[in-house]
Amino acid sequence: MPRMSAAEKQKSHERILDAAARLFRERGIEATSVADVMREAGLTHGGFYRHFPSKQALVGEAFRHAAEGLLSTAETEAAPGGPARAAARARYVARYLSGEHVIDAGHGCPIAALGADIARDGGAARAEASRTLERMAAFLVPEVAGEGDRGLALTALLVGTVTLARMADRAELSARIVEAGRRAADILDKCPDDGSAKVG
Repeated sequence: MPRMSAAEKQKSHERILDAAARLFRERGIEATSVADVMREAGLTHGGFYRHFPSKQALVGEAFRHAAEGLLSTAETEAAPGGPARAAARARYVARYLSGEHVIDAGHGCPIAALGADIARDGGAARAEASRTLERMAAFLVPEVAGEGDRGLALTALLVGTVTLARMADRAELSARIVEAGRRAADILDKCPDDGSAKVG
């Protein structure tokens, strides 16, 4: 059998990450096996260990892959600063606090989808989740010096809103939670820039 080229191996690696990032967010980490991921990627189970030393390593890398896909574009759009940053933040918050995001966990924020799993299991995924949390908070903080923990407060609000909306057993309640989250995010965003939004 011919040896796989570096380019082919990288393409397979990306397919595994795409499949894992979606399945973990949809089903949870425990409910998703390595075999499930490899089948979804269109690859054989036996090839897994050519890419990852363990499922735990896959979880960490898949989490990073999911976060990168959601944050990198927003960060690039915000890079010029000023009005561009404010507009990018507003778009991100609007997408996050949407009914579509609540329904489509498989393509949504990995913190909202996997936070409870990762808090229990720890490992490489917990380090990735912490980095993503800080990165998201840094992106969400307004472009004003001395903002304290406003970015963390908004991150907590977004993640909590989506988590509760997904937990609700009725569509009407889920929609009310999302709308309440939108109003709260708007209030938090309009707090005075004097450090009064600092948490802790």
